[in-house]
Amino acid sequence: MTKHIPLAERMRPRSLQTFIGQQHLVGEGKVLAQMIAQRSAHSIIFWGPPGVGKTTLAQIIANSLDLPFYTLSAIDSGVKEVRAVIERARMDGKALLFIDELHRFNKAQQDSLLGAVERGIITLIGATTENPSFEVIGALLSRCQVYVLQPLQEEELKALVVQALEQDVILKQHQIEVSEWEALLQLSGGDARKLLNLIELIFSALPDGNGSITNALVQDVVQQKMALYDKSGEQHYDIISAFIKSMRGSDPNGAVYWLARMIEGGEDPKFIARRMLILASEDIGNANPNALLLATSTFQAVEMIGYPECRIILSQTAIYLASSTKSNASYMAIGKAQSTVRQTGDLPVPMHLRNAPTKMMKNMGYGKEYQYAHDHPGNFVQQEFLPEKISNTKFYEPGDNPAEERSRQSLRQNWQEKYGY
Repeated sequence: MTKHIPLAERMRPRSLQTFIGQQHLVGEGKVLAQMIAQRSAHSIIFWGPPGVGKTTLAQIIANSLDLPFYTLSAIDSGVKEVRAVIERARMDGKALLFIDELHRFNKAQQDSLLGAVERGIITLIGATTENPSFEVIGALLSRCQVYVLQPLQEEELKALVVQALEQDVILKQHQIEVSEWEALLQLSGGDARKLLNLIELIFSALPDGNGSITNALVQDVVQQKMALYDKSGEQHYDIISAFIKSMRGSDPNGAVYWLARMIEGGEDPKFIARRMLILASEDIGNANPNALLLATSTFQAVEMIGYPECRIILSQTAIYLASSTKSNASYMAIGKAQSTVRQTGDLPVPMHLRNAPTKMMKNMGYGKEYQYAHDHPGNFVQQEFLPEKISNTKFYEPGDNPAEERSRQSLRQNWQEKYGY
């Protein structure tokens, strides 16, 4: 029966003592080790790439704290399944609910978790490969601690293989050694599951299950058995990175090549469209505002059409974005503004900018001396719109392109004395 269980599952650690990697979380005195030692669980979101231990850590926490453990996948579960688990947890007194791919839950599904998490009926552990700040609703995010998991390092990956060869009930019965590591490590991409799956694949190709694992053997087995594009592994991140950087670097040929790689590999077209939507604002911005409009329309069209026809729309937009004039001025402006907010805190709104809906507020000076721009020549008035402590601060610097140069000229005319445009 054991031989039918994948190696990655057979080698799944049952305690922190046998867990390899993520020492910043599980090492002696670190947060998860302390949580287990103190037997005091709290709701968590594990954010990191595939195969780095998110599911395993959830199971270890549940086992170590003797909590009933329920697991749902956001791909095939909805509000109904969540409520059913919450009801069972209420009967148990308390339980740990692990949700894989939490970022795929919509707002209604995430809302259904709030009450149970807040009342302590369930301790939630969510796993996501996407930034929780963008994919998890604020109310749920505020009730969870986010822990970032890192790709496994070379020595950790080697330790995983050695552990499997020495301890697995099947592999330890054979004479297997790793004489060359480069191909194994490169193809695993820091993904423990992918590495162990690869070891199992190579084991099945060894004569009588015995022999030496070399780079040539690994490459030969991979070429015969493994897919061109791994949607959930390291290659997923490398190729989307190459795609984005090609468009940012104004190379339509590179952009359409990496797009084709993703299409041929069966990548989710909405993921591709979403990344182009971000790039249209981050890297093009007001140098060509039509880029954002086209990218938005592309995302909507992809949702309506799907493969294979949507590849044409994706190609059109990727080429348009790559060929467009570039500017990251808006992206830099919001970054500077957020940095200032974090440094200066909750500065009061100047009195002349405050709303004055009641007589009392007007008497207190709310809105006093506010000047309505449209009452002045050119619809412009020399007035401060920032808190006094940061007055005259410049966040936006127009980009060096024709569209924003017009913006610069307008600002220079109106704000020469204040900002020096």
